[in-house]
Amino acid sequence: MKNAFHGFILAVQFLTRLPVPIEAPWNAVSSRWAVRMYPLTGILIGVLPALFVWLQLPVSLFMQSVIIVTFFVWMSGGLHLDGWMDTFDAVGANVSLEKKWAIMKDPHVGSFGILALVFLLGWKTLLIYELLSSGVSPWFFLLIPAAARWTAVYLLTEVPAAKPQGLAWSWQQHVTKKDLGLSLLPVLLLLPAAGTALFLWTAVFTGMFVIFYRSWILRHFHGVSGDLAGASIEGGELWALTAVWIFISFVTV
Repeated sequence: MKNAFHGFILAVQFLTRLPVPIEAPWNAVSSRWAVRMYPLTGILIGVLPALFVWLQLPVSLFMQSVIIVTFFVWMSGGLHLDGWMDTFDAVGANVSLEKKWAIMKDPHVGSFGILALVFLLGWKTLLIYELLSSGVSPWFFLLIPAAARWTAVYLLTEVPAAKPQGLAWSWQQHVTKKDLGLSLLPVLLLLPAAGTALFLWTAVFTGMFVIFYRSWILRHFHGVSGDLAGASIEGGELWALTAVWIFISFVTV
């Protein structure tokens, strides 16, 4: 239990900007537990937006959407958005693999990264607005961040690191396929609240996303990195939002 607690603390400190004044040791066991805790940390991130929706505060649905998106950005400290922008800057440049990695390391943001950021936040805001308009369950805001962070676990267990160094490589050193399965357990607890049909629909679409994304990064980058894992979280949230919107708008009609 001590190792699991340390892993949870490490995951929260890495994936969020919550002030957690606890020094957890980094070792083979605690880092493995930290990866397992990624989806649980996603559930934690979704608690306040879910509560916000459940309370039905007297503000417009558009304002609610903007507040929720702003909160998600603040909670991650922009960490995953940085990976999203770096990824699109590298791919948009249409250059050799080595130059792509050089672009990924460049602290400056290019035009492709800015465009990708604008469209990401714009579509997220629009989709959340549409879902709020349809009366989506507050539990949805726990499911989506959890599912998106599971995509990063998938990459760390199923895709080799692009280089024997860096953030993704260090996280990968002690994880196995077993950790991929264990990380799903907190997400499964949301099944009764989310509803079986919507839960399975989201799960299928998330599976489609990671299979497609894995193939994409192997083709363009030959392996995973911290930026690519961060981009998977942002892309995973957008993909899941789209999946739920399709389900509510067309499947349940």
